[in-house]
This record gives sequence, structure tokens and C-alpha cells, in this order.
Amino acid sequence: MSETRAHVYVSGTVQGVFFRATTKERAEAEGVDGWVRNLDDGRVEAVFEGRDEDVDAMVEWCHDGSPAATVESVDATYEDPVGRDGFEIRR
Repeated sequence: MSETRAHVYVSGTVQGVFFRATTKERAEAEGVDGWVRNLDDGRVEAVFEGRDEDVDAMVEWCHDGSPAATVESVDATYEDPVGRDGFEIRR
């Protein structure tokens, strides 16, 4: 099985709508490692590491996000994994 890493920026109404918490729950359910955090400019930044199909599922999920979110765009860059273990919400 091949593994990958996606570095993702999500724009829209994505802060204050449980986007980070829902991302963490979804990533753990998919078996994906990484982190998620709010940025000062109103976007959410996330890193997902794991099996190709699981990471792709997380990137696709970001297009909808949490039920209260309104996602305008998702920018994902794929990289080599660095060996993250677990998933965390960064402050």
C-alpha cells in the first residue's frame, strides 16, 4: 500500500463552525494521521498522512467540512509523508 501526505488550506466560513473538531473525528475514523489549525486570515490549514485512498478521502471531505461550514475552496499539495503519528488540533 502506498502512503502520501496532503497539505491542505480550506477557505470560506470554516472557523467557529466546529471544522477542526469534525476534521479530527473524521481523520481518526479514516485512520489518517496529521493535524489541523485555524489561521489568522480565516482559513483552516491541515496536514493528512496515511494510505493514498484515505488521504484522498480526507481532502475530498474538506470540500464539505463540518455541517455548519460553507467551504469556498480547498487547495491541496501532495508531498512525501514524514511519519506523523496520531491526529491533533493545533492552536
